Amino acid sequence: MTKSLTLYADYRSPFSYLAKDEAYALEKELGVTIAWRPFAVDIESAYGGTVEERTERDWRKVRYSYMDARRLANRRGLIVRGPQKIYNGNNVHIGMLHAQRAGNDVFRRYHDEVYERFWCRDLEIEDLTAVRDVLVKAGADGAAYEDLVRSGEGLREYTQVVAEAEERGVFGVPTFVVDETGELFWGTDRLWLLREWLEKT
Repeated sequence: MTKSLTLYADYRSPFSYLAKDEAYALEKELGVTIAWRPFAVDIESAYGGTVEERTERDWRKVRYSYMDARRLANRRGLIVRGPQKIYNGNNVHIGMLHAQRAGNDVFRRYHDEVYERFWCRDLEIEDLTAVRDVLVKAGADGAAYEDLVRSGEGLREYTQVVAEAEERGVFGVPTFVVDETGELFWGTDRLWLLREWLEKT
């Protein structure tokens, strides 16, 4: 029986970016199906508050986290440059949901470009027009996306997705949830454990 997973990710998380290709490999090699869902990590709480409120200890944690992400990215030929501010991810995450409705090929093109360009500091994910342009290039309806954002319907849908994730026990990203059992696997460093679990069950 094909196993289905839900993968909660945040475009603002380098570790979500690093899990992307691994997730694609799980689908291809093990025949699992993965439904990607956006999840808003509370970056301020995780790293000591606003940029102005962070202590030196908080900054050490931030610097180490990005150093680790860069090490992992470099092994795979990827670029991870730390963001220069704490971004609001609403528009780009609503874009994820909109791209998925246009089909898996559109979603993959959008997903890949957002991750690659954001972590090269080449995409302003708060900019409605910039996100719309990525969606259009991927093959989605740009006008419909703008309507979703401006009407508030996109934010309502996204907020509901996050609320459902929290009900399932999700607290960070990337988190894989096994749909049949509700079992959680969190973090890029747990992917080997998820793969092992999938191969055995």
